[in-house]
Amino acid sequence: MRSSLVPDGMPVLSRGKHRNPRRGACFMEMASVLAGERWSDHPSCTHPLLAQLARQVNDNTNDADRQHLVHLIPSVVGRRGDADTWLAVAVAVATTAILDVPETRQRALAGGLLQAERLCAGHPGREPVRRQARAALDSVPGAVAWVDQLGLRNPISEKTFARLCAPTMVRCAVEGVVTTGRPDTDRRLRSLLEAGIAACPAPEPEPVSSVVPPRSSGARPA
Repeated sequence: MRSSLVPDGMPVLSRGKHRNPRRGACFMEMASVLAGERWSDHPSCTHPLLAQLARQVNDNTNDADRQHLVHLIPSVVGRRGDADTWLAVAVAVATTAILDVPETRQRALAGGLLQAERLCAGHPGREPVRRQARAALDSVPGAVAWVDQLGLRNPISEKTFARLCAPTMVRCAVEGVVTTGRPDTDRRLRSLLEAGIAACPAPEPEPVSSVVPPRSSGARPA
């Protein structure tokens, strides 16, 4: 499956990092080409957490179904995010996965969601993300109780959440879905990526030029 926005001749999606297109391409390497950047699986055109999610979904999807991810590649180009993206993407991915993963992964995701909920409190612009986290936590009371027993509710800084907690939540969500071994695992992985993309702000459209082209100085026709 190819998107009309993906140039003909691009390599077929494959697992892992590649030195150049002749050796294949992963999801984010294709994104780097569409963005006009140098060949890389860590291009600057995409928020780091969303790019991590894309790489992990790409690498954990089987060879046949991985090609169904191609149409999503243009969607990550230009999604560099904003100050709230670490929270928004982590919460979106965790809430999408939390009922589909084993109990150990649920506990890890619940711990991250509790921290995200705390960081959202008192920020009106983050209220939708806080409500999303709370709804997911209410659906797994056993995991929340386990976190409470460990006394893991000490607050962390936003910097620590972005550096440690958010990447761990994304990894646990992907690995948890894979661990279940369900027949629709690849579809569930794709849903995680779609949720992450939707949670990351889309790029602003290019402004339309209002400059009127100069009229020709040639003689008018008779």
